[in-house]
Amino acid sequence: MKKSIVFLAFFGISLLAFSQETTLITKEEVLARVKENNNSIKISQQEVLAAQGNFRQSNAVLLPTIGVSHTGIATTNPLMAFGSKLNQEILTAADFNPGLLNNPNQIEDYATRIEVQQPLVNLDGLYQRKAAKAKLNATEMQSERTQDYTYLQVDKAYMQLQLAYKMVHVLEKAQETALENKRLADNSFTQGYLQKSDVLAVEVRVTEISNQLQYANSNIKNASNYLSALMDDTSYAILKPADELAIISREEEVFNLPGNRKDIMAMTYASDAYKNMYKADKMSFLPRLNAFGTYELHDDEIFQGDASGFLFGAALQWNLFEGSKRIGKMQTSKAEFQKSKLELHQYKTQSQVELNRAERMLQDAKSNLELTALALEQSKESLRIRTNRFEQGLEKTTELLLAETQFSQKELEYYNTIFQHNYALAYVQFLTKE
Repeated sequence: MKKSIVFLAFFGISLLAFSQETTLITKEEVLARVKENNNSIKISQQEVLAAQGNFRQSNAVLLPTIGVSHTGIATTNPLMAFGSKLNQEILTAADFNPGLLNNPNQIEDYATRIEVQQPLVNLDGLYQRKAAKAKLNATEMQSERTQDYTYLQVDKAYMQLQLAYKMVHVLEKAQETALENKRLADNSFTQGYLQKSDVLAVEVRVTEISNQLQYANSNIKNASNYLSALMDDTSYAILKPADELAIISREEEVFNLPGNRKDIMAMTYASDAYKNMYKADKMSFLPRLNAFGTYELHDDEIFQGDASGFLFGAALQWNLFEGSKRIGKMQTSKAEFQKSKLELHQYKTQSQVELNRAERMLQDAKSNLELTALALEQSKESLRIRTNRFEQGLEKTTELLLAETQFSQKELEYYNTIFQHNYALAYVQFLTKE
């Protein structure tokens, strides 16, 4: 009697520990919060912004560079003094006096200078811009693929939470059955129909289920915490799915690896970026043509400009040899381009292998569903028969415990197979999503 009270008390404590407040949540709510708050998605978005910034820097190959400066000098240097007077348009005939030319008085000059540089023909810069654009496209594709993968993780975590609640439900039913069996065993022992060893075996089963139930409750908390982490929710509440774990049925589909899958496209764009960098390094051997122009205001007082003048022109620049630096750089970029092509081919091959494996995993899960469902029905019927015989004193305690244990295991296996099937289907859809 005392042991029965202990077990019931333990059962009550277990229920009390699990009865803390839970938050009901749907998968749609989880996805919405993940889309808004998930850190992996935010990080990928920042990577896109960084790539956009790098691409905008390449606008320098097309747009002019404009600078404004204001300088002031005071000098008695003969050449500088004469030039400053020319710039200020105050030169007179008296200034050609050799004495003044050789020993001028101090003169001040304040100059405002507007300088413009406009690239005209920079072929290497154009290919660098193309490379930056390809890298931006690759980053955008990878960011979208990161979002898809995060949603797959949400599907898995939500299904794990559903499975955890199913496990608790199954074990709670098993615990009720075990406690009822213990009550029957105690009565039979009191009446002299059972030995003490049979009662102890039943008590061991009750303890075993209580331990399993404790772990199942912990799994609910673990799954809830993982979902909270995906949503960046630091409250870490105990979550409960609004819908139960059920088989997701789909019509038979033929799954093919899409060539425009976002991660494959990201690697394709990355390879294009390496190709354009290789072309840019080759074009660095060609000359560059740039236009330039300046407009200057001069005066002997600060921030004034009584005299002005402009200058414009074009410069053709050709660096013929830089100590084999450009040759080595071109060799490196060529090797990186070839490497990127090989990596792209390898990634496509590995992706196809992964898809084939996932399809087989899905097919195995479908077959396993039928087997576990059949085994569950058989073990349920076996338990019913043995329970009836045990109540009539026609069945051994060990046989009843074996049937009860087998039924619980088959029920747990069945729900675990549903989880495996649903996740396999979600994973195949992820692998074939464009």
